Amino acid sequence: MRAVAAILLFVSGITAGAETVETIFINGNIYTVNDKQPFAQAIAVKGDRIIFVGANADAEQFRGDKTRIVDLAGKTVTPGFTDSHCHIFGIGEREMTLNLEGTSTREDFLAKVKARVVQTERNKWLTGRGWIETFWKPPQFPTRADLDKIAPDNPVFLTRADGHAAVVNSAALKLANIDDHTPDPFGGQILKTNGDPNGMLLDNAMDLVAKNIPKPTEAETEQAFLKGIDREIKLGWCEIQNAGSELSDQKIIRRAYAARKVKLRMINAAYGPGEAANALLKNGATLNAFDHRFTQRTIKVIFDGALGSRGAALLAPYSDKADTSG
Repeated sequence: MRAVAAILLFVSGITAGAETVETIFINGNIYTVNDKQPFAQAIAVKGDRIIFVGANADAEQFRGDKTRIVDLAGKTVTPGFTDSHCHIFGIGEREMTLNLEGTSTREDFLAKVKARVVQTERNKWLTGRGWIETFWKPPQFPTRADLDKIAPDNPVFLTRADGHAAVVNSAALKLANIDDHTPDPFGGQILKTNGDPNGMLLDNAMDLVAKNIPKPTEAETEQAFLKGIDREIKLGWCEIQNAGSELSDQKIIRRAYAARKVKLRMINAAYGPGEAANALLKNGATLNAFDHRFTQRTIKVIFDGALGSRGAALLAPYSDKADTSG
């Protein structure tokens, strides 16, 4: 099936004394997600709202002299798709730094990093995101030794796709004063090989290095947000659920919506515990703001790590790594 339109809202039934509309779609295979009327042929649209979903014949009542008729010729129309878990600022930052999505082998991963090193001034940070080793052969984490060979003079911080792990090189570990005597922070782990840090940091251990990376300006953070939105739109999402935000993030989000820079819907969560969660509890939820495009009513609290990076605590060892249970 080919989805030719993304529908965010539908209303079914016939309206007495119907008004004329700008556009009517006919002859479609329209999936409504309504058990009482799972499929329809036609959609009538006025402004940015769907006011009718039903049969071709019934849609005629909304037709006027200037109504545009679009013949779908049997093509499929579905409600708009929702990205149910994303980190929109992280997506944008990935697009602005080194995007490591789709690196299918360790060699491909290292080649992309090496190419960026050549373009980066000596001693400057090199950051990126999106790698995942699951389908590499063998499916093993990269190490600081791998990075040291191609980036001896630049501190490197590369976040795994899940956001719960990062690989860094020796230069980054040195700036963070991490050595074989450094204890694991609460809620994190410094992975080691023969007692020495191997460059992999899980969950809260990432902060030991990340705090040394220069913070982006507010303008750069807003740019990351808008680039993330653009990326989601290009993938076909009509709504996203942003899984966590600080107060400073929320300021940028609301300002962008107020300026009509955001063309999709968002359900935003506040990080907790902390000031973002406290503000939400004090001020209450925001529902359907900015013309039904923005809702904020949830708090995200992180209790554990992720399975992919083996930071989640299990009762038994991981099936693919018997020496750890997280």
